[in-house]
Parts: sequence; C-alpha cells; structure tokens
Amino acid sequence: MLSLAQKWTVSPARELGFALHDVARLLRTYSDQRARELGTTRAQWAVLSRLQRCEGAKQNELAEALDLAPITVGRLLDKLTVAGLVERRDDATDRRANRLYLTEKAAPALKELGALAEDLMGRALAGLDADDIRAMQDSLATIKANLKTELSPGAYPK
Repeated sequence: MLSLAQKWTVSPARELGFALHDVARLLRTYSDQRARELGTTRAQWAVLSRLQRCEGAKQNELAEALDLAPITVGRLLDKLTVAGLVERRDDATDRRANRLYLTEKAAPALKELGALAEDLMGRALAGLDADDIRAMQDSLATIKANLKTELSPGAYPK
C-alpha cells in the first residue's frame, strides 16, 4: 500500500510551477516593501518605469503593457500627475486621447528607483553568476512564449 506522501508526489514540472509562483509573490512583496522606502508604491513604480521605456504612449496602451485595467492605470496616473511626475498631453491625431510623458521632476525619482531595483535584484539573485542569470532569462522567455501561444487571441498584450 502507498503512503499518503507517495500518492501525492508532484512532478518536477509542477514543483517548478509552485516555485515560480512563490518567487513572483515574494518578489512583489519585497518590491512593495522597498518601494515604500522611497514613498511610492510598486504600482506607481511600474507605471514610471514603463513610461520611461515608452514615453508618449496612450493610457490604454500603457494599461495593456502593464496588464492592468485602464481605470486602475488612470487612478495611478492621476496620483503621479498630482505629484508632478507625469503629464498628459493632447494627441495630435486623436482629440479624444492623451499621450503620457514624464516630467523633469521624474528624473531624480527614476534614478532612485533604478538604484533600488539594482539593489533589490542583487539581493534576490545573490549567489547566482551571470551565466546562471542568462540561462534563467532564456528559460523564462521560452516559458513565456509557450504560454502566449496557448492563450486565446487578445488575452495577452503583445
């Protein structure tokens, strides 16, 4: 007769799934904690970082890139606009839309957040060398591509 532990043995692939979930959750929690050190939130940090890479995006494009509801992004942008870090400008081709830009005031905040991100990831990846990190990046890119292929059309941003 099999013991309960033998009946419920989980495959290495499923163990990896649990590990990925746990690591992502811990990384979010740690990021939240560290963002508070700079008087911001992880969500605001994500908006600023994404805008740094794609200034001039529309709100709906930003929401899709962040995988957040447009209303949620709107509220985050309202707070960042009041703080003077983001500005909305009229879209020259669509009078109903705005384009989003970082202000000069955002530069020092982004510099601090960048240093924080380097420290945070340095601590999370302690004990791993550049080859280990590159191999994980490659493996995660493969997993991401596989999952995007399996999702229904339109279920995931490009």
